[in-house]
Amino acid sequence: MRTDDRLHRAAERPANRALPRMSRTRVWLFGATLAVYVAIVVGVLTTSKLVTLDWQVMLWRPYKQWPQIHAFLDYFVVLGQRGPTAVMVLAWLGWRAWRHRTLHPLLVLGTSLLLLNITVGAVKYGLGRLGPHYATSVGSAEMFAGGDIFPSGHTANAVVTWGVLAYLATTPRARRWGSVGSALLALGVGATTVYLGTHWVSDVLLGWAAGLLILLALPWFEPAMAWAEDSLTSAWSRRRGHARSLARQTLPAGALARQDGDAADSAPADRRPVPPHPAHPVAASSTAGAAGPATAVTVPGTNSPHAPSRPPTGRHERTPTTPAGSRRPPVERPRPAPPLVHQPARGRGVG
Repeated sequence: MRTDDRLHRAAERPANRALPRMSRTRVWLFGATLAVYVAIVVGVLTTSKLVTLDWQVMLWRPYKQWPQIHAFLDYFVVLGQRGPTAVMVLAWLGWRAWRHRTLHPLLVLGTSLLLLNITVGAVKYGLGRLGPHYATSVGSAEMFAGGDIFPSGHTANAVVTWGVLAYLATTPRARRWGSVGSALLALGVGATTVYLGTHWVSDVLLGWAAGLLILLALPWFEPAMAWAEDSLTSAWSRRRGHARSLARQTLPAGALARQDGDAADSAPADRRPVPPHPAHPVAASSTAGAAGPATAVTVPGTNSPHAPSRPPTGRHERTPTTPAGSRRPPVERPRPAPPLVHQPARGRGVG
C-alpha cells in the first residue's frame, strides 16, 4: 500500500467519522463547573473562609505530619508536570495516529494543551497570587503580588493530559476506566502539591475546575480539528506529488528509460509483451495474417506456390521448432554411397 493512498484515506476519515458532540448533560456539567470556578475566584478575592482554610492547612504543614512519604511524593508529583506528561502521552497518541492513519489524536492533545496554556496562564499572571512559601502576612489572600500560583498548573495539567486519554477511548468500557484513572491521578497530584506546601488548597480546587472545563469544551473544537486534519493531509499529498514530478523532470532521458524498463521487468510474467521472432514461422505467419488476407506466395526460383499462411495458434498447439540462428552445431548426415555399375570383364586373347 502506497503512502499517498494512506494519506488520501486519512484525509477522508474526518468527514466520515462521527465527531463527539456537546450533549445536554455535558453542557450542564460545563455550566456547573464554570459556576464553581467563578465562586472559587470570588471567594479568594474577597478573603472569605476559603482563604482561612488555606492558611490553616499551610500552618499545619502536612509534610511534617507524614515525613515518611515525602520522598515518594516528590517523584509522584512529576505526573503533573507539563513536560514529562506531554512526552509520555504524545508517544502513545503518536503510535495510535500512525496505526490508524489519522492525525486526530495528536490534534486533540495539541488543542487541549493550547487551551490549557492560554486559560490557566492568563489567570495565573492576571491575579498574581503568591504561594505558601512566599506569603507575607498571615490571613491575607496574597493576590496581585506578582506571583503565578493561582490556579495550580500541576493539577490542571494532570486533569487535561490524562483526561485526553479517556476522551479518545474507542469503547465505553475503556472510556469509563480511563475517566476513573485520570481522575485519581489528578486528585493525587493536587493533594501532593498541598502536602509539599507548594500550593494553597484553593489553588488546587481552581486547577481541578480549570482542567475539567477544557475537557468538557473539547467537542466544540472538533470541527476545527477535522478541518485542520483535512488541510494538513491534503497539503502533504500535494507536496509529495510535486516532489515526484520535479524528480522525474530533473532525471536524464536514459534514467527515465531505465525506470520504465525496470517497471516493465517488475510486471508479472503473463503480462509482459512477447516480441515475435523474425525467423519464427508462426511469427511470420502472424505478421502476414495481420497485414491482409491470406494469399499464396511464390518463392523466387521455383514455380510451386506455397500454401497461404494460417492464423497464429495457441502456445499449446504449436510444434516445437528450432529458431534460426541457433548456436547448435550443424549435424552432418552420412551421404549415401554411389550405386555400383556392372562392367563386363575384359578377357585376354588366346594365341
